[in-house]
Amino acid sequence: MKLKDGFDSNYRYILVAARRARQLSSGAPPLVDTSARKPCKIAQQEIDAGKIQFIVNSKANERAKVEASKPEENK
Repeated sequence: MKLKDGFDSNYRYILVAARRARQLSSGAPPLVDTSARKPCKIAQQEIDAGKIQFIVNSKANERAKVEASKPEENK
């Protein structure tokens, strides 16, 4: 599978599509006009149309950096 534009890995693409498909299954309206009925296919079409983007949680990354820079306490 070719790496999709805007994604750092195919795994991340699948995670984003799956999360959006769950939202669609729960009743969220589609962001694109489509004849598809399956939430997974609609989610893929939304990503391809550029309607869905992902943001890496920077707070988790910052927390990991801070914890890594703390000196270990001697017992």
